[in-house]
Amino acid sequence: MYLDHFSLKEHPFNVTPDPRFLFFTARHQDAMDQLLYGIAERKGFLVLTGEVGSGKTTLCRALLNRLPAGIRTALILNPNLSDTQLLRAILQDLGAPPVGRDRLSLMGQLNDFLLAQMRRGDNVAVLLDEAQDLTPASLEQIRLLSNLETDQRKLLQIVLAGQPELDRRLGRPELRQLRQRIMIRCTLQPLDAQEVGAYLEHRLRVAGAPADVGFEEAAVRVIHGASKGIPRLVNKLSDRAMLAAYAAGRRVVFREDARRAHAELEALL
Repeated sequence: MYLDHFSLKEHPFNVTPDPRFLFFTARHQDAMDQLLYGIAERKGFLVLTGEVGSGKTTLCRALLNRLPAGIRTALILNPNLSDTQLLRAILQDLGAPPVGRDRLSLMGQLNDFLLAQMRRGDNVAVLLDEAQDLTPASLEQIRLLSNLETDQRKLLQIVLAGQPELDRRLGRPELRQLRQRIMIRCTLQPLDAQEVGAYLEHRLRVAGAPADVGFEEAAVRVIHGASKGIPRLVNKLSDRAMLAAYAAGRRVVFREDARRAHAELEALL
């Protein structure tokens, strides 16, 4: 609606997980570096946690784009599956259509696939988003996947990405075997006020905004306070604030625009 008014090529504050718009705070960069290292060095289990809307899915997609050649990957966005369904989904996403129906045959097929990749000198990584929703059976299946290894190396690297509830689930006594195998843990924290300003600037420029389009400092403070630094909420507020500025015929978002956006979306925050 306001693209022409702000001279934008695309909407800067969509809530879809587009890696092009990922803004790296020091903590986001640290998480990316640790995950890249963990996969490349075959560390086995890695865990990424963060609040709802903190950018975990976007980071996972960006991670896939940054992995070097020679690493086969699968991204499972909805892991609320049975143990056999999970195995089938992993095989399918790795480009190895499942040929069996029972868990034993699927595990055998996956093991054969991983050994074939190892002989080629390749690595394999599976990213499981929304991992806090994994069923107990699926968590046990994931633990068993860590047994797919040779005497020297892990054949499969597994990234569990989820909300803070994932940490609480992994803390249960019955999951201690899985917990003990986690080699790397990363947590995405909310953005501080300065980072919110840089985040808005970054997304505007990626969307093609010229230099005269932006948010005044007072508007940034309102958005940071209302969103508590959660990127998804920052996006919702900023989109609505830009709409208010568009209605007022301005190319800079003022404090009153951000306040209006907050008032309109307060019930959702």
